[in-house]
Amino acid sequence: MSARILVVEDEPKLAALLRDYLQHAGYAVQTLARGDGVQAQLAQSPVEVLLLDVQLPGKDGLSICRDLRAAGSTVAIIMITARVDEVDRLLGLELGADDYICKPFSPREVVARVKAVLRRMQVTPHETDDAMQLGVLWLDEQGYRARAGGVDLELTPIEFRLLHAFMQQPQRVWSRAQLLDRARGTDFAGYERNIDSHVKNLRKKLRHALDDQDPIRSVYGVGYGLDADVLEA
Repeated sequence: MSARILVVEDEPKLAALLRDYLQHAGYAVQTLARGDGVQAQLAQSPVEVLLLDVQLPGKDGLSICRDLRAAGSTVAIIMITARVDEVDRLLGLELGADDYICKPFSPREVVARVKAVLRRMQVTPHETDDAMQLGVLWLDEQGYRARAGGVDLELTPIEFRLLHAFMQQPQRVWSRAQLLDRARGTDFAGYERNIDSHVKNLRKKLRHALDDQDPIRSVYGVGYGLDADVLEA
């Protein structure tokens, strides 16, 4: 069955364009022009992906995203914004969006983003009491051991906690602040950019073990997540 997508966009021409491109790519697409009808629509007709404009009549996209996550919804959410500075608001509120895209954009890019989010949703960790397996990655939290492609990794405590966070929620894109919190085990304020160096070192070790394949993806302006294509290799 093809994936179901709900496009919430109040610009009729843009909503129709996205619908046509996504339908051409094989998806079942619904559209809404107002934000205050999203939750009722999802309750009546669940979808796998929600394309959600930030600026909407009735209820804004940020509030919708926040309320869906607070209610436990796991639908993949791609935020659409006309302003780059709104990305900071998405991160600052830690709303739980899976991706974002800025206007103006190519409809083909939106289709590619949807495909990427759906791929990540299909990658789920297999956990036992002792270890976690996610594609080419293996991690034993109790034994403090990790492998990539069968190769043992020598990780620092922060790198180990970063990898553990990535593997626990493989569909998620983590902000620097969120990763810093997971890495240090505290809500320590500041020095968010320091996390970049730890991710860089973790990435280097993973690439060395995986014949230069990089399982960590960078989302510009947002943070870091896992690359489903590499994990399935």
